[in-house]
Amino acid sequence: MTAELLKLAGSIAAILFLAWLARHWQLGGDVRIRDEEQARSIADEIICGFEPVDFAIDKAGMAALMRDANGRHLLVRRHGAMWAGRLLDNHSETRLDHNFLTVGISEKTFGAVTLNLGERAQIWAAGLRHLRA
Repeated sequence: MTAELLKLAGSIAAILFLAWLARHWQLGGDVRIRDEEQARSIADEIICGFEPVDFAIDKAGMAALMRDANGRHLLVRRHGAMWAGRLLDNHSETRLDHNFLTVGISEKTFGAVTLNLGERAQIWAAGLRHLRA
């Protein structure tokens, strides 16, 4: 009985220690795109040299659409505590539903991304219709 209580106390202590360590190291935080500067930094991390000239950041900060001076469009979404992004091509699927824009790419493992862009959703939907290969 005493050995079982010691195991239980040790397990609880280990769990509390790991929780404290994760908080101390700031692991697993709520990762969101806060502003255009952060979106610019994320775009450069995903595609070296991608310099956005136009941004559409989801109102929740979970995803973003960016366009560079060459007309390339980059879709960025959260992937766990990191960011994943893909360049859009003419095989992208776009669906507009009021203020929400859903973008799917030819790479099915990336998944479709729904962005709440407000009034700008219609503008971005129109721009994505004319993507080149």
